[in-house]
Amino acid sequence: MNNKKITQFSDGYLSRVPILPFVLVTLLFPLWGAASSLNDVLITQFKAVFDLSDTATAFVQSAFYGGYFLIAIPAATIIKKTSYQIAIIIGLLFYIIGCSIFFPASHLATYGMFLAAIFGIAIGLSFLETSANTYTTMLGPKATATRRINLAQLFNPIGNITGIMLGKYFVFTNGDSMKSQLATMTPAEADAYSLEMLQRTLVPYKVILVILLVVLVMFLIVKFPKAKPEVLKDNKKKVGLGETLKYLSKNTSFKKGILAQFIYMALQTTVWSFTIRLALDLNPNINERFASNFMIFSFIAFFVGRLIANILMTKFKPTFVLSLYSIIGVLVLAYVALVPNMTAIYGAIFVSVLFGPCWPTIYGRTLETVEDKYRETAGGVVVMAILGGAVGPVIQGFFSDWVGSLQLSFIAPMIFFLYLAFYFYKEHKAAAVTYVKKESKIA
Repeated sequence: MNNKKITQFSDGYLSRVPILPFVLVTLLFPLWGAASSLNDVLITQFKAVFDLSDTATAFVQSAFYGGYFLIAIPAATIIKKTSYQIAIIIGLLFYIIGCSIFFPASHLATYGMFLAAIFGIAIGLSFLETSANTYTTMLGPKATATRRINLAQLFNPIGNITGIMLGKYFVFTNGDSMKSQLATMTPAEADAYSLEMLQRTLVPYKVILVILLVVLVMFLIVKFPKAKPEVLKDNKKKVGLGETLKYLSKNTSFKKGILAQFIYMALQTTVWSFTIRLALDLNPNINERFASNFMIFSFIAFFVGRLIANILMTKFKPTFVLSLYSIIGVLVLAYVALVPNMTAIYGAIFVSVLFGPCWPTIYGRTLETVEDKYRETAGGVVVMAILGGAVGPVIQGFFSDWVGSLQLSFIAPMIFFLYLAFYFYKEHKAAAVTYVKKESKIA
């Protein structure tokens, strides 16, 4: 398709989808998916090597999603002053820097150094998500914006699966679990083994580094449309950060969307952070490499659930589909928390089916409540809600340490899903009332 024939409207949306830019932006989604799923591998690895409590291991996610939270607004500000393309390039550079920090971290062998590397990656991913999520909604007609972000998000689970596969074959090893092997070693042997295991964490990031460099070159040479509202080009009509935040603070629908996104990220991250550990707890005879298969199945389920939801949302209202998904999710997580056998792990896998459409649908619907001139900053604020991923695992980890049962701690994500069921039900009722009012006006 010839991009010159594509018209940009005053609100920033395009008359048609520019294929090459859209494809390249979509390729970013699996890149941050791989990084997030590798965290689930690192949590298991660090638990054994550094002899951490469940609460302490959760700080891997705190460093990761805390970076998202801190950088989202600066990223949105850069988008506002420059372009989505520039922000994406900055994000790729920080992602590269973060991966590079794994080189000294794997040799220094300190938990803090690894957290610094993860935080560096998170800075880059915050730029990428703040840019790409909003940008995909803008690269085409406004009427199909939510559909585009759902399509792009379909590729996120592919990155998740890739990250887990890298962890399975390059980080985890065959034989007994790390905990079992360490229990039979002398202190000197344990130190040498732990250092070897930490150095193995470097390998996946070498692979990612090569991919990142190729993607960076593509974003440097390909021309991308601005896809920004024309009002932002008029200096007299530009709005500052203070005015935008004041507007957003009074937007009730936007604030509800932010809370829902926060809760969703807490839900998703808690389940995925502890799935491998749950498998190891339920069956001590398996090792980390085998247990990582359950995460692969989870991400396949995540992809399938998103695909099914995309089909269902062409026939039913998204709020109805997500209300149903959430109610089923509450029941499944109750099963995971309370049934003391290996079938619980299959419940943890199945619940990923129900995660599929949540993030992009909440994101798209929340942005729809915002006026065009506030959109770039609003997108950054929505990404800040990813902080839920930093808080949720700590809550579950603390609960696990408190009650002495990792399995019972899955009550925490069950409560998170219960809130989302309430949120989507209220949104569905509100959408139905709006539809009735429109129909009555037409009549």
